[in-house]
Amino acid sequence: MQPPHLNLIAAWLGILLGFVSGLALGLFFQQDNWLGGYASWKRRLYRLAHISCFGLGAVNLLFYFTALSLPAGGRALVIASWAFIAGAISMPICCCLMAHVPRTRPLFAIPVLSLLLGAVLTLAQLIHQPPRTEPQAGTTDRALISIHALARPVTDTKRITNH
Repeated sequence: MQPPHLNLIAAWLGILLGFVSGLALGLFFQQDNWLGGYASWKRRLYRLAHISCFGLGAVNLLFYFTALSLPAGGRALVIASWAFIAGAISMPICCCLMAHVPRTRPLFAIPVLSLLLGAVLTLAQLIHQPPRTEPQAGTTDRALISIHALARPVTDTKRITNH
């Protein structure tokens, strides 16, 4: 498997981990003093780790569709792909680690810088090579075709009523 397909897997894995971590947090949230109470450092970082699974899963999903719309991959897009994956993996790990060992806070730079790198490279690629407006010849990726079909204005009302 290669990028951006790995980003699609990372997206759904992040969403799944968000559900699982939500279940785990939900088993104990009703306890007032769990992890030091609602406003405690530990509990806030656990909540951040949980929501980062969903948020960075969505970022990887958006990157997947963005990469499909670009005419050529190139080195920058591959690096961006891996940067988003690294950010999605390292963010919840860093949050949980910092919850228990506050002096590891500088490690938080790893996911943040990784995600910034992915965003800058993706934006640079979009500015340098605007997205294609039609699927390339021979493209069999249904997701790409579906996105382009949604983006086109519907002018044939008979086509709508026949489906």
